[in-house]
Amino acid sequence: MADLEDVQTVDLMSELLRRLKCSQKPDKRLIFIGPPGSGKGTQSPIVKDEFCLCHLSTGDMLRAAVASKTPLGLKAKEAMDKVCSFLFLTCLLIVSIAFVDWIIVFCDFFIGALVTDELVVGIIDEAMNKPKCQKGFILDGFPRTVAQAEKLDEMLKKRGTGIDKVLNFAIDDSVLEERITGRWIHPSSGRSYHTKFAPPKTPGVDDITGEPLIQRKDDNAEVLRSRLAAFHTQTEPVIDYYAKKAVLTNIHAEKAPQEVTSEVQKALS
Repeated sequence: MADLEDVQTVDLMSELLRRLKCSQKPDKRLIFIGPPGSGKGTQSPIVKDEFCLCHLSTGDMLRAAVASKTPLGLKAKEAMDKVCSFLFLTCLLIVSIAFVDWIIVFCDFFIGALVTDELVVGIIDEAMNKPKCQKGFILDGFPRTVAQAEKLDEMLKKRGTGIDKVLNFAIDDSVLEERITGRWIHPSSGRSYHTKFAPPKTPGVDDITGEPLIQRKDDNAEVLRSRLAAFHTQTEPVIDYYAKKAVLTNIHAEKAPQEVTSEVQKALS
């Protein structure tokens, strides 16, 4: 209560009105699938705000669980510490410092391998209990394999619910390189910009907060090709999995962002 007393009345009223508006929205449990650069990061905040959903990124959830020191977070931290310590110590001994970006990418890959599917699904289960996820969620970056999709379905079934819609952001590989290499991110919000297609009002600065934008370590052509190969091998069977369940809609992600937004809204209406 003491914390609420310190909040400005206008902020409390604004949040109350937002929650009243959200209470009239239908529940939606969504999955966004697509290769890096397909536009998921651009469309997620729009859908999140429109339907009062929470955005669940597995990377963000793992970091939050570790920071909160939940039982699952402590297990994740143990796996992450082991693999990153091993990779950095080993790789720095045998390669030049010029390859540090690649080490970071490999670290992310091996974390995904050692942090078990059960652990990630458990962290998603925890996240769904938060008030901001009351109306549903957008899952981004998970599931990446059919085995993960099956474990996610099992968890949701225990909750008496399931996935309502899976949006597949379909786009040809040849279109993605220009998108990826020009992409800039506002780290705290996840807002994405592009130097050519969706530039910020001021170069290098977030439109909303005025904070600096960053470019991800793996937003380059060479890393993109490796990530696309992994996507086609691992994740495309997931697309078939959800197509058989009749919850999949293909989005033409090569279109301009505004056109993609219209297509997404139509798919979710």
